[in-house]
Amino acid sequence: MSVHRLLAAALTTAVALGLAACGSGSSTATRSRPTTAAKAGSPATPAAGATGVLRPGRVPPPVDRHNVYAADAAGRLSPVVQGDPARVYVPNTKSATVDVVSQKTFKVVDHFAVGALPQHVTPSWDLRTLWVTNDQGNSLTPIDPRTGHHGRPVPVTDPYNLYFTADGRRAIVVAEAHRELDFRSPHTMRLMHALPTPQCPGVDHMDYTADGRRALVSCEFGGRMIVVDLMRERVIKTIDLRAGAAPQDVKLSPDGRTFYVADMMSNGVWRIDAATMRKDGFVRTGMGAHGLYPSRDAKVLYVSNRGEGSISLISFRTRRPIKKWHLAGGGSPDMGGVSADGRILWLTGRYNGVLYAISTRTGRLLHRITVGDGPHGAAVWPQPGRYSIGHTGILR
Repeated sequence: MSVHRLLAAALTTAVALGLAACGSGSSTATRSRPTTAAKAGSPATPAAGATGVLRPGRVPPPVDRHNVYAADAAGRLSPVVQGDPARVYVPNTKSATVDVVSQKTFKVVDHFAVGALPQHVTPSWDLRTLWVTNDQGNSLTPIDPRTGHHGRPVPVTDPYNLYFTADGRRAIVVAEAHRELDFRSPHTMRLMHALPTPQCPGVDHMDYTADGRRALVSCEFGGRMIVVDLMRERVIKTIDLRAGAAPQDVKLSPDGRTFYVADMMSNGVWRIDAATMRKDGFVRTGMGAHGLYPSRDAKVLYVSNRGEGSISLISFRTRRPIKKWHLAGGGSPDMGGVSADGRILWLTGRYNGVLYAISTRTGRLLHRITVGDGPHGAAVWPQPGRYSIGHTGILR
């Protein structure tokens, strides 16, 4: 481990310990008073170039203007994560635990308790910390991916999901039950600005435009999407899908022109034009369309159809389905990610208490690994890319 990493890890751990101590003695996390500070996008220390370790301050320039996932190609690991062991971190919502699975042996190598209802495991912007979002536990549990050590939880209100602005200046805690997006300091998690989203019941997932300036956010219980200006931290548009829609995961196409939105109740994926933020069609995939993951070569989008135990493949070139894989024996594929070499798609089995390892070459189920109860947003680690904008690992 480098001196730089040791210092950063020590600082992060110290901050987490300090905050946890301040929050001890109370069963409910306290909300910090928003402080006056420059918002995301304000001038600050410039980031590094397309290679090497980045510093927060501005959105890093693209590696390839025609492919937002160019830095995510197979094996293209940042120096920050090259020593991290290959693991899958699985949050078990009903068990209030995390199972750690080795990508080499396909066995559980660690298991520990976290706060109530852990929903996702999210890589930090600087790739140095994995955060477990303990939704009903009102806390975030930090994990050092280099050592696997998990620290004391940091008090945070209602963290269903977690994202980071593309410039690294803010964490965005998705407070689903409170219907708001909480912009926080990315290391201390101190609240800087609470953005109410009353028009977005079930606010839960998002992805950003190629320039990192706007977010398309799903409203699971409202059948709509909202567009958030990340520079000014305000909602600027609402996009209705259809009555009864339940939008879930969101992913941008490699060319940056189209957002794909999984809709669990419409059994497919909506296309949203990233420039006009208007609906641009619907692609039927399968029952309970839920998670979205681009392949390492940025040619296809994997869609987990949780209600029927299948994975659909959508071609980014034609924008149409080209193949469907059915899990042997059925299942409930939910969320996860693609291995660093691009060979395995890892997905949790939400209602089966398992983690699936699926060949991206053949679609064959390689392993079905028993984990805790209600596994949800697993993080596959390490992943290629320069920085993380959140969820289970959206790297650019």
